[in-house]
Amino acid sequence: MFISDFAIKRPMITVVAMVTLVAFGLVALFKLQTDEFPDVAPPVVTVGLVYPGASPDGVESEILDPIEEAISAIAGVKHVNGRAEDGFGFIMVEFNFDKPLTEATQDIRDAISGIRQDLPTELEEPIIKKFNDTDLPIVVLSLNSSTLSPAELTRLADPGITRELRSIAGVAEVTVPGKLERELTVELRPEALQAAGVGVSQVVQALQLQNLAAPVGSVKGALDERSIRLKGRLQSPQEFENIVVAERNGQLIRLGQVASVKDGTEEQRTLALYADSTGRIRESVGINVKKSKGYSTTDVASQILARVEQIEKTLPAGTTIDVIKNSGHNVTNSVRNVQETLVEGALLTVLVVFLFLNSWRSTVITGLALPVSVLASFIAVWALGFKLETMSLLGLSLAIGILIDDAIVVRENIVRHVEMGKDHYTAAREGTDEIGLAVAATTFSILAVFVPIAFMPGVGGQWFQPFALTIACSVLVSLFVSFSLDPMLSAYWPDPHLEEHQKSVITKALDRFNDWFNALSGRYRQVIAWALDHRKSMVAISLGTFVFALAMPAIKIGNRTLVGVAFFPSDDNAEFNVKVETPPGSNLDYTRLKAEEVIRIIARHKELVRYSMSSLGADGSSAVDVASIYVKMVPKDERTQSVDAFTTMLREELTQVGGATIAVFPTDWGGGRKQVAIEMRSNDAQKLAEASERALAAVRQVPNAVDVGLSSKGQKPELNVELDRGLAGSLGITVGQVAQALRPAFAGIDAGDWEDPSGEMRDVVVRLAPEARRRAQDLRQLPLVVQGRNGVPSTLPLGQVARIESGVGPAVINHLDRDRVVNVEFNVAGRSQGEVTNDAQRAIAALRLDPSVRITLGAEAQQQNEVFGQIFLALGTALLLMYLILVMQFGSFLDPLAIMMSLPLSMIGVMLGLAITGNTINLMSLIGVILLMGIVAKNAILLIDFAKWARERRGMRLREALIEAGAIRLRPILMTTFALIAGMLPVALGRGEGSQFRAPLGIAVIGGVITSTMLTLVAIPTFYEILDQMRTALARRFGFGVSQKTAEHPVPEGVATAAGD
Repeated sequence: MFISDFAIKRPMITVVAMVTLVAFGLVALFKLQTDEFPDVAPPVVTVGLVYPGASPDGVESEILDPIEEAISAIAGVKHVNGRAEDGFGFIMVEFNFDKPLTEATQDIRDAISGIRQDLPTELEEPIIKKFNDTDLPIVVLSLNSSTLSPAELTRLADPGITRELRSIAGVAEVTVPGKLERELTVELRPEALQAAGVGVSQVVQALQLQNLAAPVGSVKGALDERSIRLKGRLQSPQEFENIVVAERNGQLIRLGQVASVKDGTEEQRTLALYADSTGRIRESVGINVKKSKGYSTTDVASQILARVEQIEKTLPAGTTIDVIKNSGHNVTNSVRNVQETLVEGALLTVLVVFLFLNSWRSTVITGLALPVSVLASFIAVWALGFKLETMSLLGLSLAIGILIDDAIVVRENIVRHVEMGKDHYTAAREGTDEIGLAVAATTFSILAVFVPIAFMPGVGGQWFQPFALTIACSVLVSLFVSFSLDPMLSAYWPDPHLEEHQKSVITKALDRFNDWFNALSGRYRQVIAWALDHRKSMVAISLGTFVFALAMPAIKIGNRTLVGVAFFPSDDNAEFNVKVETPPGSNLDYTRLKAEEVIRIIARHKELVRYSMSSLGADGSSAVDVASIYVKMVPKDERTQSVDAFTTMLREELTQVGGATIAVFPTDWGGGRKQVAIEMRSNDAQKLAEASERALAAVRQVPNAVDVGLSSKGQKPELNVELDRGLAGSLGITVGQVAQALRPAFAGIDAGDWEDPSGEMRDVVVRLAPEARRRAQDLRQLPLVVQGRNGVPSTLPLGQVARIESGVGPAVINHLDRDRVVNVEFNVAGRSQGEVTNDAQRAIAALRLDPSVRITLGAEAQQQNEVFGQIFLALGTALLLMYLILVMQFGSFLDPLAIMMSLPLSMIGVMLGLAITGNTINLMSLIGVILLMGIVAKNAILLIDFAKWARERRGMRLREALIEAGAIRLRPILMTTFALIAGMLPVALGRGEGSQFRAPLGIAVIGGVITSTMLTLVAIPTFYEILDQMRTALARRFGFGVSQKTAEHPVPEGVATAAGD
């Protein structure tokens, strides 16, 4: 083989090449940025729509419907999701993956601009954003004080602290949830307006005209030019009170006569609560820090925390900043856990090599493949633009057992040639040459598996690309090292010959182990012979185990299947989330009461809980009936209960909280969404409402479906104003005038700006005084301006020209592709997500709902189906590529089929491993299956390659060749198997926070490798013999040429053989 021959002849070039790879690998390692997960850019654009004072029905008909219609016409749109609630609309547009996100964003902006004249003038400018994985804050802080009010904390946080944090390189945005913005509030008194004959719209107009700063030009002289500055802004509340708003009977009506002007704060629609380890609850102000794309999470987070330490020294007495979440810490932990797993796996793998080769020199020669391959892989990671994150490091940690495989096989074959009496130089050359093609075939088989995975379409492809390409690059480097460094060192650094009295105790013990193993090889010959004599039994055993493995996810014991299905594995990151939803129509004060009740129950478990942070009404909408509670637990190694166990117990305890719907999220992969959403769509709102209520009742009866609810949230109380058009028309009152009076009075309106004493610009907001807008009677008393008979304006109450009635309307309206949709949503506890979802679907199907109601899956279940489908497609492509590579390697279309029979033989081990450990078929265990497809074929390749060589080169008959191949290849097969298991063991054990997420992967690989190796050693020779007989029969039947010169099929010298079978 050229590479090994060159490496042996030019050892210094080989050494320099290895040192260069290591050196550049170290440079690349230190240049890599760290993050928790790969950068993912889903083709999603969001549109936020603020329409103050509008009901969900109004938002739907006036805002959502026309904008969704315009957006749906854009090329490349896949799905359009809409949501309407009080005063707020939200649209999420998902595009086909090949649509550039910048182009998609501009298309949406153009579509909305095209219909802007048809939308209400009160609609604020739409907020269009590209979805970005950096939209989530990397650091969440809580500003607390025992001496300052929330308003004072807000002034301290923004702009003071936020300005400091924004100056850090890599910080993109700093937001302040729970803040109370300073504003100049004009609180109108209805009785004063009535008495003065002044309408709400007149007050607003007066403020807008008498408090402004407008450009008015400049004075241009012969040689100079001076700007004209109109000082039209009012400076103090007293100046505002002196504004003339109307003239009645020759008297001026000033603002102070009909309203109170206050330097105060906005009406509170958001709130943050902090509860420490003692359970004490304090109102606080949150500070969320987001990073810019392209910066390291750990670097930016560490700079933020360092700056926070400096800021704390300047805070008033009794004021503190607590770190609630620190993604940099999570990233550091995750990366450190994977690095520890990698090192532990490498050490265990090297021990396995030493156990079998009984030589520290052989162990060093073989083990050098690991550091060289791993460090050289960092060059590829850096060159491909990846980061040092969980998926790329996971690829390396999983590749540990694979990286050393090639070196093990090459070194073992060289040792075998030495034991045959050859000198070390010859043994290194001939041993590598003999095994080279088989080793190359095994490596390219692994590449065939992972390259299609790396280029999967969609988000799944972006997620798995660093993982797959890191493994692919590392095994290529490993192949190069095993063909260059290993034979060179074997040739020039041979094991010394030791007399028996010179051997250590460990060496003698390992000698006895190897003697036992050689005896085992002899007994294995008998096992292969038995298997070849009982081919039908072997086929039946192999087929039976495979069928049983496939059936395990469907076999039930009670209401549980042997192996469940889920999207993500369970995990323990020492944190969880609780969502509290109060009935529609609840205000912020009521939601706070319920949130505090939940916090107090959580705080009882002081031995488990460190602190909690709650955000009320701060979910990006106008809703004040939702509270999100983030709970941080003590570290995993300091408690006896897992997050799953604790949240299951907590869910039961929280049932005592009445007047609210509570959901508990042990993990929050869905960003506050429940795990399963069964989407019910219809254009008939009444039938949809009836069907969703029936479906809700049915799903609540499904075992292990928890936190069951509807996305519609039920009906919300409202007041309906119906104008008496005849009477109103006779008085000259229009619907528009009524709207112009109602919206400022009750929703509030921004009537200009005010520069506060600190120099900050604040809003001037006009609305009725709080005590004048609490009851339906207050609405009836709202004054409307009418023209009197003598032309003098006067006022009359709204109740004289309109009927005001109580009613109900939808609290939330959801759309999916322009249809109304109601989701039956739930989480899963105690069983796998797949089992519970299937039971829920069957329960709904049994209801025989109206045909106009269409039912589909959403949330995690929908994503699971999409990603799993992509994985299976990529896996099918990988198996085809692997087959073609083996066809080229063996020059046969039938021989690769025998090798690929080892793939299904691994599935029983995968399923048994998952069933015994209580894991599911999920994203990580499927990665394990993918990895297995490349691994388990290695053993069969080594076996079949030697059998073919023995037949063709040594003239053995097929049966003898198969038995000889089994005996000769048993040691490298078991060595690589044990090395792989040792490398995977730290992953499978799942120690440390966040490591449970990776554990199913290691379990799947270990289980599959064990059963595949056991069955491969006896079943593959059987399948190969069967296929060889099929080849012979086909050749005789159809007159094909014989492609191989064997003892059974000799080909005369000079006669060309056929191209293959």
